[in-house]
Amino acid sequence: MARSAFLRAFGKDWLKPLTFWALALPGLWLAWQWGLLLSGAPNELGFNPIEKTHRFLGDTALRILLISLAITPFRDLTRWLPIMKVRRRVGLAAFWYAAAHLVAYLGLDLYLAAGMSLSGMWAGLWEDVIKRIYITLGMTAFILLIPLALTSFNSMVRRLGAKLWQNLHYSVYPLAVIACLHYGFMVKGNQLGPWVHGGILALLLAYRLVAGIRRRMKPQPIASAS
Repeated sequence: MARSAFLRAFGKDWLKPLTFWALALPGLWLAWQWGLLLSGAPNELGFNPIEKTHRFLGDTALRILLISLAITPFRDLTRWLPIMKVRRRVGLAAFWYAAAHLVAYLGLDLYLAAGMSLSGMWAGLWEDVIKRIYITLGMTAFILLIPLALTSFNSMVRRLGAKLWQNLHYSVYPLAVIACLHYGFMVKGNQLGPWVHGGILALLLAYRLVAGIRRRMKPQPIASAS
């Protein structure tokens, strides 16, 4: 009973603020590292802080996206319903980190490091999208994220209707596959990271597939004759 009371109180009073700060922590750490770098203090951004920055933001976006996909299985396995209160918040955080990843790539890598003009920056992005498969995949994933982020609010659920809203948000599954492929093509060589992230996504998708099959096979109650 005491444990149940604690979990109810935690879900009511602490879950949302703690989730917010947990999601903000990677961004705060990165800002702190840049503060150290600009002040000339030792930092963890390495010899190429620009590349470290946009890759860190992209990795964070992918991991938060996977966490958002893990919330429903966590709810099903633990029966702790309050976790669903933060699912959209986690998904929105994945969008904002992905947007920051794109901005860092455009602003720091193409505009500052490569010395491009604003028009040259957009031209450089388009050239990368055409020529580099991992950029193509990354931009595709980000474009798919935009409508999900724009419809992540209760007002949009009411405006679209629950069925249409749900069908739209099913696109998160191919989006996550594309994001993992983007990560896999981006890193050089056969590294462990893409396999770990892809394996986690495969488990999450397999869980949903099995759960969907079990729901369809579950006998429906027979309506009593009136």
